[in-house]
Amino acid sequence: MSETALLIIDMFNDYRHEDGQDLARNVAEILDPLQRLLTEAHEHDGVDVLYVNDNHEDFSAGRQEIVDIALAGRHPELVRPLVPTDGSTFLTKVRHSVFYATALDYLLRQRGVGTLILTGQVTEQCILYSALDGYLRHYNVVVPADAVAHIDPELGKAALAMMHRNMDADIVESTRCLP
Repeated sequence: MSETALLIIDMFNDYRHEDGQDLARNVAEILDPLQRLLTEAHEHDGVDVLYVNDNHEDFSAGRQEIVDIALAGRHPELVRPLVPTDGSTFLTKVRHSVFYATALDYLLRQRGVGTLILTGQVTEQCILYSALDGYLRHYNVVVPADAVAHIDPELGKAALAMMHRNMDADIVESTRCLP
């Protein structure tokens, strides 16, 4: 049983889209804090690590295909450090929220998780909607501001403020989010 889950959201991206370069610049800035947090979570009892990634509308794609496509994309250096190890829990999603049409809520309840640490991309999209859905499901939501990437800096800041104000999310630095 884990009390806390670290969610690595949408970090397997090929960056071959309209906002790809803007996003990649910010992902480069969050990569070190995210890697440190991931390492600490693996070493910490009571913290479960879960990867949730968009399937990019390829419903036959599983973990390996999604990771391989990202590694073959424009910025494999942003993907390689986060590739899940064998045995890692990896769920696919089809829309912005990690909860929408996934088994995540069931899995978290089975594992006794009460706190979610949301990391990854994109702050003003998938992180924001996942925080709202987590809040609506009565999870404690923690967002390490230095471990989430935005496309638009102003929208990213606004999203963090909304999560804090409207969803009671703790917005912290990555060094302060593990119990």
